[in-house]
Amino acid sequence: MLILEVIFWLSVAACVYVYFGYPLLLLAAGALRPRPVRKAAYEPSVSVVIAAHNEERQIAAKLENTLALDYPRELLEVIVASDGSTDSTEEIVARYEGGGVKLLPLARCGKMRALNQAVARAAGGVVVLTDANAELEPGALKELLSPFADASVGGVCGNQKYRRAGAGDSAGEGENLYWTYDKWVKQLETRVGSTVAADGSIYALRRELYVPIEDGAQADDFAVSARVVTVGRARLVYEPAAVSYEPTPAKSDTEFRRKVRVANHCMRAILNLEGGLNPFRTGLYAVEMWSHKVMRYGVPLFAAAALAADSALAAGSWFYMVLLAGQILFYALALAGYALRRTRLGRLKPLYAPFYFCLANAAALFAVLSLMRGERITVWQPQREITQVGGGDK
Repeated sequence: MLILEVIFWLSVAACVYVYFGYPLLLLAAGALRPRPVRKAAYEPSVSVVIAAHNEERQIAAKLENTLALDYPRELLEVIVASDGSTDSTEEIVARYEGGGVKLLPLARCGKMRALNQAVARAAGGVVVLTDANAELEPGALKELLSPFADASVGGVCGNQKYRRAGAGDSAGEGENLYWTYDKWVKQLETRVGSTVAADGSIYALRRELYVPIEDGAQADDFAVSARVVTVGRARLVYEPAAVSYEPTPAKSDTEFRRKVRVANHCMRAILNLEGGLNPFRTGLYAVEMWSHKVMRYGVPLFAAAALAADSALAAGSWFYMVLLAGQILFYALALAGYALRRTRLGRLKPLYAPFYFCLANAAALFAVLSLMRGERITVWQPQREITQVGGGDK
């Protein structure tokens, strides 16, 4: 019984730490030893890099959005790396050449290698990487660059927002809730030094800090941005005023597959990030990596262990029986949220929050298993629900 109790309480403690204890630790560290970012107007030469594979339905809108940003045109270079596109993506991009846009047609090589080749040709002092389906606010670029006025900053992560959910299921509400929480954690991490990694929707780094990654089975945004800290010994900070919009996930099955793929890529990036998990080399950043990423991917294992141990303990204890009833109620609400995900009732927070929590953690578990099986995904196939940038819900 004692062993079961230890397993139960350690598992519960791990889950509580990941979602509550870690933010409290950051709040305390930020209060005791804050590291504010000294922001100011900063206008270097900039190369905006967009990796694209068969984006014919939205690449024109993406380029129009990028060229309309509030930034001196003479300081702006836009490079579209076409990763073996077989539709009319390259023909559309070619129409914009001469207006500050450069087309880099490539044989199919994967997003990581496409970015490597594009950045190698970039002339800007700062490289901005952004997704083909991300719509940037007019002032997003200036806001993204303002932290670079602080010499300690080597990379900046922008603020990805999701557009209001449309006709899909409740996965959109769940992702919005999760993303709101995750960005809050990024703000707390920035206050004490660096956030763990950027998101591919919009981020920037000093050109000399870009480290080419040859293994295409890693998450490109994670692998590239984290090395600003581990290799460049500079800060990677979050700038909430640099806003980009992406479509809210429309279907939970599509979101599940995406999360499995992303988690697999992120875990590979972590395993290949030399020194990233070693506090003797990267200090607090390693603690952040363990807390924000590694332990979060372990939550489904902790939750399963807690449920199994509590089930055994409940047979001889009213206390553990009440705790077990609470767990069963939570998972029952998750199942109800799944069953009602396409209804108005399913969009109520008491249903979609447990449902999305289980969806995300089930995806993390599948990703761990896929990693253990040695599965590698080196090429990408963007999946777009609706494809017009700037045209409402995408």
